[in-house]
Formats: sequence, C-alpha cells, structure tokens
Amino acid sequence: MITIREVSKSFGTTQALSGVSLEIPRGELFVLIGPDGAGKSTLFRLLVTLLLPDGGGITVKGIDVVKDFRKIRRIMGYMPGTFSLYPDLTVEENLQFYARIFGTSVQENYDLIREVYEQIAPFADRPAGKLSGGMKQKLALSCALIHRPEVLVLDEPTTGVDAASRTEFWGMLKRIQQEGITILVSTAYMDEAARGDRAGFLFNGHLLHSGTPEEIRRIYPYPLYACRSEDNYRLLETLRRDPSTAAAMLYGKTIHYSPRTKEQPVEELMTQLEASGRYGRIRYEPIPPTLEDSFAYLSTGRD
Repeated sequence: MITIREVSKSFGTTQALSGVSLEIPRGELFVLIGPDGAGKSTLFRLLVTLLLPDGGGITVKGIDVVKDFRKIRRIMGYMPGTFSLYPDLTVEENLQFYARIFGTSVQENYDLIREVYEQIAPFADRPAGKLSGGMKQKLALSCALIHRPEVLVLDEPTTGVDAASRTEFWGMLKRIQQEGITILVSTAYMDEAARGDRAGFLFNGHLLHSGTPEEIRRIYPYPLYACRSEDNYRLLETLRRDPSTAAAMLYGKTIHYSPRTKEQPVEELMTQLEASGRYGRIRYEPIPPTLEDSFAYLSTGRD
C-alpha cells in the first residue's frame, strides 16, 4: 500500500530524516513512535504531499506523492498535530466545508464517522475554537474521515489528551480500521506502540527498527530485572557505574536492570549492595522486556 524508499529531508543544517525506508501493507494500523524532534511530523508531511523530499521517494498504491500529488490528496485523510480547523466556523460548518472540498456530503459517508461525530453533535452550533481538547480531536478526526479516505494519517492525535480519552480514541481507530482503511499514527507515548499491528521507532531522523510489538520486544538482548530499594536513585547511580551492567533505567518506581550476560551472579551483586546499608532492602525479580526497554537499547547503540 505505502512504500517509503531511502527518504531524506533537511531544513537548513538540520537533518530531519536520513534514508528512511518502510513498507506498510493495506489495512494495517501502523504506529510511528519517537521523541519530539525525531522526524515523525516531517515524514507524515512528506507522505501527505505537504513537503517535498530531498532524496528518495514515496508511493501510495503505486502513485508517486510528488508527481501525482493531486491523486494522493484524494485518497488521504490527514489530521495534523495542531488543531487546524477553522475556529470561527461551527462544528457542523467545518464538517460540511471539508465534505464539499472532496466533492461529497456528510450524509453520504455519515456511517463512517457516526461513532465519532455523535459525541460532538450536541455542540454542532458551537464555534470549533471554543471546543475542549477532546472535542476538537473528535471534530478533526471526523473531518479527516468525511471523504472516506483509503489512508488515514494522524500526527500525534493523543498529545495532551487524558488517559481515558486516549483509550477511547484508540478503540475508535480499531473500529475505523475494520472499514479497510490503512491507518498511520505517530505518538510520543511508548504504551501506544503496542496498540498497533506494527510499530516503527524513529530517532534523530533514523528508523531504528519496525515490527510487531512482540518482534520489537525480542530485540532486547540482555536478561532483565525489576529492582526496587529504599533509595532508588542512589542504587541506579551505583548500577550504572558497575562494569557488569549492560543497562539500568528508572522505570516508574522500579529500576530496569540488565547484566551483560545470563551467567553474571545477579543475586550476589544485589546481596552485596544490600549489605552495604546504603540502599536499604533491595528487591528484584526477572521480567520480560518492554517496548521501552527495546527502544532505549536501540537508541543508545548496540554493544
């Protein structure tokens, strides 16, 4: 469905993307994850024909996004990271306007947006600029879907949205996917990477890896333990200085700690540290790697 080949893009001396390649099949829900400045928005703007690549190419259904950008725009639905609808138009006026742009009507495709739009229908006469963040999100999604696109591109749609609304939003995306629509979502929330069929890690303009959540978890090469003490910060600093440590990262109220090999005596190390009296009681247990562990491993380089 979507083929991205060695795409590069720079802004002055800043290299936003460097040789990014990716294949996304029809009907997939793909999550592009990475921190701010990773290049997620740049890649999406190239995909929806708002920017031109410096090198490489992108095709959608075999259509080149540069040579045939008008065809691409007919089959794309795009929701940018910032609210970009007309704030002085009402909810209903915005929706009608976007439907007319694509030569369709709200009535013709209402079944596709029904679940989303009915939640904001009571505010149909309210100016879009006066909606809450969650309502703006639903209106923007409705406008992006109103022409029944084949590909839906959502740039960090859940940023600044509360946890309950985020969960609800992803539920809606899953149901939209069942209509046969290919969906690409970018996010900085690591937990959202597990909500798609596949995910890709973008970091400093480079695509580090892509695959199913389980495939990405399996990349992590070390044993992993969740450790907790009465002074986690001091314990974290000690573990990071220890030459036997492959990785040590604070993860909520625990430390994710990895020795370099399975043969290293973790029990002996923890017993020694606890006996020093500097950390209080130390508890630890083996755990499976998370997506965040794999991302940290990929982004800091491999031994």
